[in-house]
Amino acid sequence: MFGIFFTPLLAALLMKSQSAGFSLEALGDIILQLLFPFLAGQLARPLLGAFVTRHRAVLNLVDRGSILLIIYAAFSEGVVKGVWSQLGAGELLRLSLVLSGLLAFVLTLTTFLSRRLGFAREDEIVIVFCGSKKGLSAGLAMASVLFTGPQIGLFMLPIMLFHQIQLMVCAVIAQRYAAQWEGMKPQPPPFVPQAGVSPSQ
Repeated sequence: MFGIFFTPLLAALLMKSQSAGFSLEALGDIILQLLFPFLAGQLARPLLGAFVTRHRAVLNLVDRGSILLIIYAAFSEGVVKGVWSQLGAGELLRLSLVLSGLLAFVLTLTTFLSRRLGFAREDEIVIVFCGSKKGLSAGLAMASVLFTGPQIGLFMLPIMLFHQIQLMVCAVIAQRYAAQWEGMKPQPPPFVPQAGVSPSQ
């Protein structure tokens, strides 16, 4: 929620150029594209909550399909604007390394702080995943409002790459959390054969 308002301000402070900046119009567009749908969903939850629960499987497919379309549209726009031809393999590799380092720093920081502050395991998982999350849908919506001109594809490239790296890394982390959770489950005591007692008893 804070990011909706702070991101345009940070962009205006850190990027002194004609292709980026803060304006009330840009802030209004961001609120319309991000905050308004969120609030509308929350207000509609009492009316649609039961329907969503009954059709969770189908709606999950729609949700993941919409994310896939957003990613496809973003990469397609990058191709149309010639983003990939403007960057060499070395530059793309360096950008990927910088983004990987940023993700590693955030994941390490959120894991350390959640454990240092004594959060439960379940809360730690939420903090780690949400703390590193940079949603492509929200990021591209903000970028399309804040940045204009022929170089907008280059501005979107780090968001697209970071999102893909974050998905792959967090998938591995999720598997580790799941394996640790399985190891923490209490195991049934081993069966000790007794006279006249079968394992089924």
